[in-house]
Amino acid sequence: MKLDKKEILDALATITVPGEGGNMVETGAVRNVQVFGDEVIVDLTIKNPSLQARKKTEVSILKTIHDQVYPKAKIKVNVQVEAPAAPQANLIKGKAIPGIKNVIAVASGKGGVGKSTVTANLAVTLAQMGFEVGLLDADIYGPSIPIMFDVVHEKPLAVTVDGKSRMRPVESYGVKILSIGFFTEPNQAVIWRGPMAAKALNQMIFDAHWGELDFLLIDLPPGTGDIHLSIMQALPVTGAVVVSTPQPIALADARKGVAMFQQDAIQVPVLGVLENMAYFTPEELPDNKYYIFGKHGARDLAEDLGIPFLGEVPLVQGIREAGDVGRPAALQSGTPVQEAFQEVTRNAVSELVARNEQLPPTEAIKITTMAGCSAVKKN
Repeated sequence: MKLDKKEILDALATITVPGEGGNMVETGAVRNVQVFGDEVIVDLTIKNPSLQARKKTEVSILKTIHDQVYPKAKIKVNVQVEAPAAPQANLIKGKAIPGIKNVIAVASGKGGVGKSTVTANLAVTLAQMGFEVGLLDADIYGPSIPIMFDVVHEKPLAVTVDGKSRMRPVESYGVKILSIGFFTEPNQAVIWRGPMAAKALNQMIFDAHWGELDFLLIDLPPGTGDIHLSIMQALPVTGAVVVSTPQPIALADARKGVAMFQQDAIQVPVLGVLENMAYFTPEELPDNKYYIFGKHGARDLAEDLGIPFLGEVPLVQGIREAGDVGRPAALQSGTPVQEAFQEVTRNAVSELVARNEQLPPTEAIKITTMAGCSAVKKN
């Protein structure tokens, strides 16, 4: 059977590219369609670098052509990722830290979803996989990482590097850690305005001797405010992980967190969404799952936004207990919790590899006005 090219294009016009809006014909995502009898070749360009977005797009094309044009059509889809063009602006570039390969921001739009717990467990899981890992606790007003790593009473020591005095991060479970909590008393509230908080962050970032790191994880505070902009202004963030629970009120804020990183002026690739407290399994009923906060909310959000879903972490009492005693739950060998964190960590690393292969390195942004900011990409 000889297929008609116009029918193919009409069918493709019913498909929306994940995360971009508009159909793939009108937006110019479809670059070329070739028809040879019952064979169809579709050349497509998308902006979303995630493996999930590419796979979803390819599956949508196959299904749509088979359903609307010819069920036995032989279809080949060639998907290319188009990196956003670098804005033409004479901005001051932020400073990368020598020796640090990847900077990963862990964020949540809402407080109380377990973002710091997730960050701590991702860090120890990466360390167990053999990576060199650092963790910056950027939650200036509510630092919790020292408690989770049982280093509340530790203090960073001074070390001389190239004739300059630097802070040596505290190390625990193979992770190098810096937090404002090391410099305040447990009962002392940090009552600082934005500029003071930003200055403290810059000191922990640039006045520290991190050494060689494969990953520097940054535990961001909740929301989308001043600290977030300060971090992205100071550092070229490689990618972001957004943490949410399945409930709608948390998902609404997680959506805003994703939108922040995807702003045209920021353009930090979102590696994916992680669902925390996904379900509850009682110890005495290991085969039962109770979806206390809703089911698959973060998974559905990721699909709706066209970004990867990294996996789910159950609501387990042991995770809370492990954090309270300063030994992250992912260190417990052979447990379902360790397996869950290993899965989401592997997925995040896979997305990071894809991001580094397909997009140029991120540059730190320069804040240009009170209401907005501009970003620069390396050529």
